[in-house]
This record gives sequence, C-alpha cells and structure tokens, in this order.
Amino acid sequence: MSTLVGKKAPQFSANAVVNGGEVVNNFSLEQYEGNYVLFFFYPKDFTFVCPTELHAFQSKLNEFESRGCKVVACSTDTEESHWGWLQMEKADGGIKGITYPIVADTSKTISMNYGVLCGDYDYNEDGEVVATGPMIAYRGLFLMDKEGVVRHQIVNDFPLGRNVDEAIRMLDALTHFEENGEVCPANWVKGGEAMAESHEGVAAYLSQN
Repeated sequence: MSTLVGKKAPQFSANAVVNGGEVVNNFSLEQYEGNYVLFFFYPKDFTFVCPTELHAFQSKLNEFESRGCKVVACSTDTEESHWGWLQMEKADGGIKGITYPIVADTSKTISMNYGVLCGDYDYNEDGEVVATGPMIAYRGLFLMDKEGVVRHQIVNDFPLGRNVDEAIRMLDALTHFEENGEVCPANWVKGGEAMAESHEGVAAYLSQN
C-alpha cells in the first residue's frame, strides 16, 4: 500500500445511505469542496468492532462539524445492507441513529484506490479469476483539507478499533498549522503550545518542555 498523504484524494461516484435511511445515487466527496473531510473505511456491516466505531464517530459528530469537517464512512457492503443495519437498534448490535453518509463500495474500486482493500484478483492454474483475500476494507482513515488533499491517514487491521479523539486531534493540528503557520509537536492538543518551523523554534520548545 502506498501513502496518499500529500496527494489529491481519489474521486468516486457510488450509491450511499444518508441521514440514517435515504439511499442516494452518485454520491461523491466533491460536494464537500471547501470543507475538511474525514473519510473512513470499515470491514463489514453486521459485525462487532465496526458498530462501536460508527457510533463513536456519531457521538463526536458535532465536534467535527463545528470544525467545518464532514464525516463519511464506507465499506464494501451494498446500500441495501447499510440500510438494513441502520434500522437495527444499537442494543441489538445495529447502527440506528447514525446520520452521516455511508458509501456502498460494491465494486471494491474505492477501497482499492485508497489502498485499503484486503486482497486482490488473480488467475488460478485453470485461468479462472480468483480472489486472494476476503476483499473487504481494512480500517482506513483519511483526513482531507479543504482542497481535497490527503493530509493524514492511518490503516488498522481488522481487530483494532480506532480512536475518534485522535482523529479530532489531528484535525485540530491541521487547522492550527493552516491558521497560525506553527507546527504541532508530539502529543500536542488544541490550546497547547506549538512551535515555529525552524531550528530556533524547536530549541525554544524543547527548552521549556
């Protein structure tokens, strides 16, 4: 997998479920031009770690939106599967109450273009096309700036759930840099001390911390 950091995010057009139950065609991230976008992949609907992540992002959705950031999820399931899972109560393992868009990457091309698809297509000895893996997405997360350039990405294996507060911290770091021209050192949090991007700035910061 090659990094997308510093590159324009791959564009796509696909079906998605928005507002907890409305199926829309030709959904794309281009509609969010001028906003930050947090685009994350999860492996499968009706699973175990995945609903904890989707609900965790929903619980902090206001924090993303207050920072001008749109949250969008994606998996290789169909829009019908997404819709069905959205009707299931949280207590039963469902994701009812999720309002941000969930993209249906049924062609698996979105996951492939973002470098998070687990598996590939190959030919067996009989010349038949076979899949070399489960053909579902790893837990990829991509933060895009207002111009659609990827500024941060992480990819977790299936068993490892992500930290939503860390995603917010990275968004805060990006906005701080853009607004102030200061870089953000290790463990920086919003309101903390940043530093000038120079040898003098590093020396001054390290001398005080």
